[in-house]
Formats: sequence, structure tokens, C-alpha cells
Amino acid sequence: MNPATALSTVLIDELVRCGVTDVVLAPGSRSAPLALAAHADTRVRLHVRVDERSASYLALGLAKRSERPVALICTSGTAAANFHPAVIEASESGVPLLLLTADRPPELRGTGANQTIDQVKLYGSAVRWFAEVGVPEERPGQVAYWRSLVCRACQRAAGPPDPGPVHLNVAFREPLIPDGDASWCEPLDGDASGAWFRARVAPPSAALHIPPTRRGVLVVGDGAANVRRYVAAAGMAGWPVLSEPNGGGRYGDHAISTYHFLLGDQEWADAHRPDVVVTLGRPGLSRPLLSWLRRAEEHIVVASDLTRWPDPTRSATQVAQAVEIPIAAGGDAWLRAWRHADHVARDAIDAVLDSSGLTEPRLARDLAEVLPNGSLLFCGSSMPIRDLDQAMRPRRGLRLMANRGASGIDGLVSTAVGAALAHNGPAYALIGDLTLLHDQNGLIIGPREPRPDLCLVVVNNDGGGIFSLLPQAALEDPFERVFGTPHGVDFGYLAAASGLPYTLLEDPEELSRAIKGDGLRIVEARTDRGGNAAVHAAMRDAIRAAMRD
Repeated sequence: MNPATALSTVLIDELVRCGVTDVVLAPGSRSAPLALAAHADTRVRLHVRVDERSASYLALGLAKRSERPVALICTSGTAAANFHPAVIEASESGVPLLLLTADRPPELRGTGANQTIDQVKLYGSAVRWFAEVGVPEERPGQVAYWRSLVCRACQRAAGPPDPGPVHLNVAFREPLIPDGDASWCEPLDGDASGAWFRARVAPPSAALHIPPTRRGVLVVGDGAANVRRYVAAAGMAGWPVLSEPNGGGRYGDHAISTYHFLLGDQEWADAHRPDVVVTLGRPGLSRPLLSWLRRAEEHIVVASDLTRWPDPTRSATQVAQAVEIPIAAGGDAWLRAWRHADHVARDAIDAVLDSSGLTEPRLARDLAEVLPNGSLLFCGSSMPIRDLDQAMRPRRGLRLMANRGASGIDGLVSTAVGAALAHNGPAYALIGDLTLLHDQNGLIIGPREPRPDLCLVVVNNDGGGIFSLLPQAALEDPFERVFGTPHGVDFGYLAAASGLPYTLLEDPEELSRAIKGDGLRIVEARTDRGGNAAVHAAMRDAIRAAMRD
């Protein structure tokens, strides 16, 4: 057996032993040993994509939804560089990825050899750990090294306490394909226990106990852990819960879904300053919420890893791995004030949206409401997730996800496909037109590849809608070209080119019918950027008027 085949066989086998079930491959020549080993191992589900960027975001979606490491394979050169955006997102959002980049051997580096770049620590600080595997050789001791290395990589990627991407750079000399000889100088199998190496992680330290308080608030942002436990504790304590849609805490009687608008009313926000705020995950959708956090007297951030805690407002007064929220007597008036204001604001929002026709906030609100229990809703990083944050009512039975680590719009189609493939149930995505155009290659799925049950609901406002809500919109002369970026693409033709079912949604009352179906499909809703900005302003004005009344 040639060394490239031996190493690849052991790497894939040890990945499986460590619990990896999905491998994503972007084909190439130098990665042939890894590709063939993954294809031959029937214990893994192999996904092949023609584009490295789409492949990397597909792996991101699989790992994000399954909460397990996913292996990602590519050849040498710029192929590996195309993984970088997804690696950054995985790092920022704590998603476990195992990057196996094939490379040329050392003697070809720095010589101008074809498809050879410097891949050592290619992703810099965006990975939790990097290892140069080294060119495989037929000598005793290699198998133990390979298996130990893979197990260490899996453990470091999965955490706890700090999951994220890990990079193994694997150099191969030719020959790159099996030579028909099965002999090797030592057994390729692992040890009898089923794993060569298993790290043990110490349990977290004791939880921080908060003194009883009647005026507490729980804030839930992206990537929050143990959400149900904390929401239940907040409910017992009489605390309102301010949860972003992708935080997973927007359900139940304590969920305040209109907090963005309530906290945007300075008078109301000042009158409802809490004694303590407990934050799970990383909030980042609502500027009024972030401004309010900066003024909190006591702000406790819950983070599993005490070396990397989210605090974008620099307002944390304490950081803990766990917190105990005590029950305090007499907190009913505090919660009633929040719930009454939420009820008033919700009626104002719904009145505006119900009379607005097919608008982006209404589409977001209605889509989140009509999806069946057990559904996955993947949200675009720009306006779709913000529309959900501002318009979505509390509900149970819906899993919401978004790439909010670095909040880019790149690779979102592929991420949604990956998440749908890992989800046990129907999946939907609410994305913008530029997001779809940015990752058209995510629609390309070969005939032998696993296919998702995923409906892509695309909001087409012919450009970058979020900029119409930002100060740039006042720059009338350059705005449309350098910020609005109209494209004029007909998504019906784009769907046809990909062989996908397509529906144009023209009436919001037809939403439930439009999204029905199976497999990968596209539903387009055409909106107007100027009209969208007007609807957002109308919601804000209606709430302010209702609160004054």
C-alpha cells in the first residue's frame, strides 16, 4: 500500500471512530487519496460540491445543525483559500469543522511548482488549532501518530468549552491512488476500545448565584446554550425574556418580541432599567438593545469558555460559566409592565403590517407563523433576520438559525442546504436576492448527492435593501450604484437553469400554498426598497403613538 492511501484510510477511519458522520468534498487531484478513502467508507455520508466555497458553507450548515464536527476536504492551492470565509464564520459562531487540506510535499514548496502555495497556518487565528500532518512514510509508529492527531483534532473542534474549526494540512507525494497492494508495515487498525485517544474535559465550575431581584431581564442572543433552562428560571423569577429569533428563547408568556421598538423609545427604556441583566450568547441585531445594555448597572455574561466571552458593548460586570437565577417575591408588577407594553406594541405592529400588502417585515412575520412544528428556518444575515427580530411573534416548535458569527451574506444558500440535510424535518430559508446571487453555486447539487427538503424564500428588492435604512440612503447621487446595487436578474430563469421548481409569490395570503412542496425549491417575493423603508418607519411611528396613548 502506498503511504498516501494508508494515511487517508486511517484518517477517515479515525474520524468515524470519533463520531464524524458527514464528509464534504470539493474534488481535486492532490486530495485524491482522501477523496477515495471517504468514498470507500460506507459509514460516512459523502457530499461532493464543485465549488470549494459552497462546499465549506455546506459543511458549516451540517455542523451547525447537527452540533457535531464535519470533515471538509479540498486539494492544494487556492482551493484551500476558498474555505477561509466559512472558517471565519465557524470560528466566530463556534461551529466545529475539521479542515483537511491536501498539500504538495515540502520539496515542491517555494519552487514555483504547480498549484502550490504556503498553506501552513493558512487561516491564522480563525482556527482553534493547526497541525502540519507531515508526508506519510511506511515505518512503525505512523498509525499511532495519525490516529492520535485526528482524535485530538476532533476533540479540539467539538470542545467543550470552545468549539470551532481545526485545520490539518496533509501533504502527499505521488502515487495518489491505490496501487492494489494491501500490505503495510504495521496494522492500520485502532486500539481495542474503539478510539485511539480520548480527551476528558473537567466539568464547569460552580454557578454564580445572583442575589434575589425583582427587576431582572434575560437577554438571549446568537449561539446561546442551555436556553430552555434559563428561560424556565427567568419565568420562575418573573423576568422578561428578550430573545433574538435565532437565540432560541422567543417563546412562552415571558417573551417580549417587540423589545427593539420598546427600547428605541428613550423615555420607556429609561423608566425600565433593570437591576441586573443576564446575557446568553451574543446579541447583535438591535441597536436599541445594545445601547440599553451599555447603561445596565449589573450585566452578567454567561459563557462556556472564560477566555472568549461575548461583550460587544463592553458593559459586562461579571462573566460566569453558569448562573443561578433566584426567585424573588414581588416581581409581578415589573413583568406586567413589560408584557403590557409588548401587547400594545404588538397590536401596533400588526396593524401596520396587515395593511401593508406584501412587504418584507410582513413576509418574515407570516412565514415564521405558518411553518409547521418541527421545521427549521434558516435566516439571511442582513435584513431577513432583522425583519424576524422586529416582526416575529413568540412561538414554539420552530428552530431558527443564521450565520451571525461574522454576519456575512456569503455562502448562505450552501449553509441552508447543509442545515436542511442535518435537520430531521422540513426546512425553509428566508434570504435576500443578493444573498442568493452571491451563492448561486449552492444550488448545484449532483444527481448522486443527498438532496435537502428545503424551500428558499427569496426577498427580491433588486439590490441591497438594508442600505435604504442606513445613513447612506441620504446620498442620493451615488447611493443607487454603490449601495443599492440593482442587478435585474430574473430568478425564474435562475431556478430553471438549476432545474428547480419556482413560484412567484404576489399575494401574502398565498404564502402557505406557495411554500408547499418537497425537495429544493425557490419561492420569490418581489418588494420595493423604498417601500420597505417606509414600512419600518410606519411601525416605529405607530408604536410611539400607541405608547403615548
